Formats: sequence, C-alpha cells, structure tokens
Amino acid sequence: MTNRRIYQNIIKSISAEERLLAVLIDPEKFSVENAVRFFKKVNQSVATHIFVGGSTVEAQATENVVSEIKKQTSLPVILFPGDTSQITDKADGVLFLSLISGRNPEYLIGKHVASISKIKSSNLEVISTGYILIEGGKETAVQRVTNTQPMAGKATQNIADTAKAGELLGMKLIYLEAGSGALNPVSAEIITKVKQDIKIPLIVGGGIKSIQQLESAYQSGADMVVIGTAFEEDESFFDDLRK
Repeated sequence: MTNRRIYQNIIKSISAEERLLAVLIDPEKFSVENAVRFFKKVNQSVATHIFVGGSTVEAQATENVVSEIKKQTSLPVILFPGDTSQITDKADGVLFLSLISGRNPEYLIGKHVASISKIKSSNLEVISTGYILIEGGKETAVQRVTNTQPMAGKATQNIADTAKAGELLGMKLIYLEAGSGALNPVSAEIITKVKQDIKIPLIVGGGIKSIQQLESAYQSGADMVVIGTAFEEDESFFDDLRK
C-alpha cells in the first residue's frame, strides 16, 4: 500500500469481507534491537497494518521507531498519535484522532491545529478518526493525559449516538477504545450497536488478549481489530495468527 491509498484499501478490503488486524507499537515500550525478530513474526502473521503511538512518548522516539519499522516490513505504518510530537513524515499515514467521547477542546480540535505545520510539510495520508474511549476496568493513560473520562460500558445507545455524530461530522473511521491493557475489551453489544448505526469502517482495540476475544470482536462487527499489549506481554500470540 502506498501513500494516499491506505483508506481506499481499507474500504476495498472491507468490501471483500477481509478481516483487518493492526499491531499497535508503543515507541516507549518497543525495543529497536529486537525489531528484526519481532517483525519476522509480524510478517508471518495475518496482520495487515502497523499502528505506532502512545499517550506519552518522548520527542524523536516515534520517528526513530517508525524508521526502523519501515526497514522491517512492507505493511502500511500509520501513526496513532497521543500528541503533536509524535507526528513524523517517516510513516505512511496518520489517524487524525478527535476524542469525541470527551469534552476537552484540546483533544477535539486544539492539538489538531497545532499539528498542521508538520502535516502540511509531509506526505502523510491523513485519515480523520472519531476516537471513543470506553471504560475497560482500569484507569488508562488516555484518561490521565487528556483529562477526560471514558464512556460507561452500559451506555450503549449514547456510545452509538456519539459514533454516529462523528460520522455525520465527516469522520472516515470510528475507533472504539477500551484503553491499553484494559481488563475488559469493548463488549460485543457495543460493537454490534455501533456497527449497525454507522456506515464507515469500525476499529476496535484495547483489552483483547485472546483469540476468542479477537473472534468475538470480528463477529460483532469490527472491521479492524487492534492488538498491542497482548503482543508486548507474550509474542507467542503471533503463533495463533500465522497466515
């Protein structure tokens, strides 16, 4: 996949009923020294995309990690930025995240404005994404950094309405997030309801640590599932995801 075609290819894959799987890499936790070994497993798996980002990442860390990742895989590398410092033109694209589950203006529009000078001077494919944080059983870094609260897991209709509002505002993707290392992934009920209400691709991540949970997310309506912590804690998870 080349620049400016990531979203187009996502749509094409969904139309062909293909399951999409993104491996989320946090630059603060990723060891560049282990990149060759790690990506040998990634490239042998069913992974289709690489997301790079975290809630708190030091300046230059993202660019260094992305540069190494690009040497190891031909999969599209997409930024999942927690802040403007994580924007780098070394990647193929960026999820232009708007935290529509919260009401902090910095993460609804403020950070976006601050990132424009970097984005304008890059060749990144920018994909506007409605980001919805849902309670996953523990406080997340996203909560602390953005000073927002997750949506209650029982507020299914409100979550679906928020996703629909994001779509009507022009978002190209909706991302349901339980948070890194969540004790509980986004429920099947929420995924199903949101998928029924929107017409744009649905991404689901956070707390998915088993093949059963992965399968449940897909069967409930997720077009793309994101896995991060599960791989960080146990790379053998890749063995169950071989092509």
